[in-house]
Amino acid sequence: MSLPMTREEALNLLKSMPQLDSDMNHYLETEAIMRALAEKFGEDVEYWGMLGLLHDVDWALTRNDWKEHCIKAVEILKDNGFDDAFIENVQSHGSGYDEIPLLKDKKRSTRIQYCLIAAETLTGIVYAYALMRGKKITDMDAKGLKKKFNDKKFAANCRRDLVKEIELAGLPMDDFFALSIDAIKKIKNQIGLE
Repeated sequence: MSLPMTREEALNLLKSMPQLDSDMNHYLETEAIMRALAEKFGEDVEYWGMLGLLHDVDWALTRNDWKEHCIKAVEILKDNGFDDAFIENVQSHGSGYDEIPLLKDKKRSTRIQYCLIAAETLTGIVYAYALMRGKKITDMDAKGLKKKFNDKKFAANCRRDLVKEIELAGLPMDDFFALSIDAIKKIKNQIGLE
């Protein structure tokens, strides 16, 4: 699948907007997990990585106006040469949210869409767990992450039901936890973890 821009250009696009460090970390973590998932499923690693990196391309402009989230993304991505399929996959992570009226009744239906919603949602739990452990991810394991995942009070805003959509993609939760931790470990220095 061809992409209209390089990873470097995608990073520059994101940096051209008023990003918070925590948001940039989230984009990079989602990219890392999506790349690992693509590898696992024998898919296009660059394409899946780009999807993870740009899934919240409009967040800097919509974080205070959720109803526009994933909607403004369409114009931004079209202007940058992305095709309808890529845009539809980006938008899919907003499907089912009451806060986004245009996407409220939409459903995710493909492996790449299930992977994206699960990946981008799990990043919050992984990062919160790393912070709790003194910013350490190096020795984090799937068993410990699973315990935190099952504790509904921990990172309470992270919707566990969305992470569980990884099972619709054909990957068991324990495998997903391990894959995600390993993926984020590879970029720990870029996102302030050790």
